[in-house]
Formats: sequence, C-alpha cells, structure tokens
Amino acid sequence: MNRSETLSALKKNPNPSVLIIGGGINGIGTFRDLAINGVDVLLVERGDFCSGASSASSHMAHGGIRYLENGEFRLVREAVRERNLILQNAPHIVKPLPTVIPIFKRFSGLLNAPLKFFGVMDKPGERGSLIIKLGLMMYDAYTGAQKTVPRHKFFSRSKSLSMWGNLNPAIVNTAVYYDGAITNPERLGIELILDAESENPNARALNYLSMVGGAEDTIILRDELTDESYDVRPKLVINAAGAWIDSANKKLGVSSHFIGGSKGSHIVVDHPELRAAIGNHEFFFENEDGRIVLLFPLFDKVLIGTTDILVSEVDDMRCTDEEIDYFLSLTRRVFPDLNLTRDHIVFHFSGVRPLPRSTGKNVSAVTRDHTIEVLSGDWTNLTFPVYSLVGGKWTSFRAFSEQATDKALAHLGLTRKRDTRSLPIGGGRGYVRDIEQPNRQMGSLFAWTGVSQERLKILFERYGTRAEAIATYINSGTDATLKSLPDYSFREIAYLVQHEKIIHLDDFLLRRSMLAMLGQLTRERILELTHTLGDILSWDGEQKKAEAARALSILTDRHGVRL
Repeated sequence: MNRSETLSALKKNPNPSVLIIGGGINGIGTFRDLAINGVDVLLVERGDFCSGASSASSHMAHGGIRYLENGEFRLVREAVRERNLILQNAPHIVKPLPTVIPIFKRFSGLLNAPLKFFGVMDKPGERGSLIIKLGLMMYDAYTGAQKTVPRHKFFSRSKSLSMWGNLNPAIVNTAVYYDGAITNPERLGIELILDAESENPNARALNYLSMVGGAEDTIILRDELTDESYDVRPKLVINAAGAWIDSANKKLGVSSHFIGGSKGSHIVVDHPELRAAIGNHEFFFENEDGRIVLLFPLFDKVLIGTTDILVSEVDDMRCTDEEIDYFLSLTRRVFPDLNLTRDHIVFHFSGVRPLPRSTGKNVSAVTRDHTIEVLSGDWTNLTFPVYSLVGGKWTSFRAFSEQATDKALAHLGLTRKRDTRSLPIGGGRGYVRDIEQPNRQMGSLFAWTGVSQERLKILFERYGTRAEAIATYINSGTDATLKSLPDYSFREIAYLVQHEKIIHLDDFLLRRSMLAMLGQLTRERILELTHTLGDILSWDGEQKKAEAARALSILTDRHGVRL
C-alpha cells in the first residue's frame, strides 16, 4: 500500500496491537522484529525515517573497546557479537574496517580502570601502549570462534611511520584492529522497514505522521502534510523517540526523566592528501583532552568526529565554530603536516545521543548501554503500558530490538516465531563479497535487462542485491540519465520514490542517497533533481519551488553546505 492507502486503512482499523513512536534505528529495528513475528504494528515518525540522532552517527559498527575501562563488559560482549552479525547480515552496507590507534605514551593509564571503579577518577586519562594492548587482547577474545574480523596487530614506531608517512613522529606505537564501517546508515534503516512490510501486511511505517497526544485508550496522530488527525487505540506503545522520549511521554500525560542527552557533531572534508594518508583505515584515537575521536574513510571523503557535550535542549542542534576548531586541531595532532582548513569542509552534522540521565560530571563516563523503562498502572491516565527505549546505538540495535520485542510479545500473550540473528537485511540477501560472483550476477542481469554493466555496477554498489529489482524496473520503460548527475537515471529515482517513502526533496538528498553528505550537490543538480522528483510526485510549479527552497535552507542552515 502507498501512503494514502495506509492512512485510509488506519481509519478503518485504528487498533494496532503495538504503536511505535519514533522512526530512528531503535524504533525501526523493533518494528521489523515485531513484524516478522506476525504482530500488527504501526510505526510513526514525525519527520523522515532516521532523520534525528540516527542520522548523526559516526558510521561505525563497533564493539566499544573504550567501554572496557568503565567495566561495562556485558555491553562490550554484546556489541562485538552484534558487530559481527551486522557484518554478516548487511554486507552490502557494512564492511570490515581496519582501525588504527596512534599511541603517544607507553605506560600511561594503568590505574584508570581501578580508579574509575572506586569513584576516585571520573574523567578520561591518556592510555598508553600497555593498557591498549591489554584492552585489544580482551577485545579479540570476545570475537571468539566467529573470526568475522582478524585479530589486532601492534607496530613499532619505525614500522608505523613507514606505513603511514604523514603520521606524527611523536608516536611510540600504533595498533591495528578491526571493527565495521556502516557506509550508509540511513539506507540500512529504510531497507529494514521495507523488509518488515514485505513480511507482514499488517506492519506499516509512516513518516511525517506525529503523535500529538493521548488519554485513556486513545492516541492522537497528526499527518504533518495535511494536518488531518487520526485516533488509534493500541494495546501497547513503544516510545522510541530517542532524545525526545520525555517530551513524547509528556504528550501522553505521563511524566518521565529518562534522557540526559549528549551532543555529537561531525564534519566531512574533501582533502585528497588526508584521504590518501589514512587509506582504507579509520584512525581512532585519544585526543589531548581524553576524548576518543576519529578520522573515518567515507568513500572519497574523510569523516571527522566526534564531540560529546551534555545538552538540556535537544532541538535544532548545529555543529558550532568551536567544534569545527576542535576537529581541525585533533587532525593536526595525528597528521601535523597536512593543512586542513574550514575551506575543506563540504558537510557537517550534529545530533543528540539518547543517553540515560546521569548525575555524573563527565559525559564520557555515562553508560552507552540500553534499557527499557516501563510506565504503566493506575498513576498514568492510560489503559496501556508505555515502553521507553533509552540508549542504544547503531551497532547493537538488533539486540535492543530483540529485547523490546520479547517484552512486547510477553505483554500480548504471544510467543516468538522467528529471530533476526541470521536474517539478512535488504540488499544483503544473497550478497556475496567475492568479486567474481557480483560480476557473474551483473553479466546475467545485463543479458536479462539490457541495463549496461557500468550502470549495474553502480546499482550494486548502492543497493546490493536490490539492484536486480531496480534494474528490472529501469528496463520496463524509457529511461535517461540525469544531465547534471549521470550516475543517476530518471527511472532509478522513480523506483526509489515509489518504494522508499520519499515525501520531500531533502529525503532523497540526505537519506536515500549520499549526495549531500559527500559534497556532490550543486545548484544545477538540485534544480534538476527537484524537477525529476516533482514530475514523479506530481508537484506543480509552486511545490517545486517550495521543495527546492526547503532543501537549500536545510543544507545551508543545518549542514553548512555552500552552493
């Protein structure tokens, strides 16, 4: 069903067993898990899917090696297991990521963990070679027999400088271990939704539909496009609104103080020398203030992050000048001879991590674990319980969703039929990393569809095995590549519009593609894409102007894009 058909069906049957509020990765993961277990579930998101904190990630699937120092061994064990699973289940989007730790001291940090445990120390201290070596040995042990990624290696100063010639000569060692790179998190999110809906006709996800209130047995939803209201009567509400969990609960007439969010910002830079200097490795290291930061290879650009700043307000986050200065400074610490300036920045973004509320002064010590907080009983004005999903991250979304689903199934009196541990995601289904296999697939598709092998290669890189459906659609009508953007064609975009719930131009620019983040937009391209999407979505002239203006405003104001 398309959006209007889904809304019409909602009027006829306004009684989903589960209503999920929030279309970030926690809500989406739970939506999929409930859907494959046959639950009639409705997910609503007031904006676009993965447009809040889930759009502001560091693009890493990581086990959280730094959490070992806080004694969060269960969290690390879970995260390493989930990292390995997501590498297996979404290989078209999540790739093994060799990660370099440049180390500037040998014995520093030996007392950090015990001092933190006894409450004597609450801020980070620099880690030396010995403590990092011990941590990586433990980290490798958690991977165990899976052997999804190689074990870590340690290198001397001379070997390190021979491997990375621009590296700061003040280092004493480097270590290399493996995590995962989530090349396009927002695409992973939309493919999870599409998988869920294809599995269960009674599972529906709607963007631009907000929860505006509730009392007793009824929740009021509002269509952000038409202002029309819808009353629904669920048996259970799952609040997956991230940093907005407490405000969402307030709209339901329930008081909660679960969230104590922290702001994280990143920049994306176009700097060929820096990109060549890091190669295919992420550089993950401790800055002089003790904050763990990163230089991440994002296609032909470099992603630099991240900050960790406690905030009380969660709306309208922006990457500040002070944060940009911080990113430029941390890069100079590792690669002092490379001249990185503001002129190299093509995109920046910021979001609020939905961390649990904490009284501690040091935000980096706040747990990154996840919990389900239950609001129910006579003291609420609701006849159904509300499960608030506090915390969570991209790496461990599947495990958190599994826990939320198990709890929801128990409440509904249902038993689990399937799990998601080995369930492929979207274009990861049937995907083979062996280079020869995709070539054979593309050869047969070329013969079947007539789409050129060059175009098929691009489609496979973007969509994994979903490229077959897109290529078949392209072949079923007259197609043409875009003049200003020949990597895309009219029918490819038409397929995305029809199948991936695109409402606004910025949905495509920011979340169904990497065009904005990789600095690939020009005014000419935005104008052509406006007309392309407008023709597909039947926008009139005024709507096209409004969509172009909206996209340009978002790109300039929130992401520092200069066009």
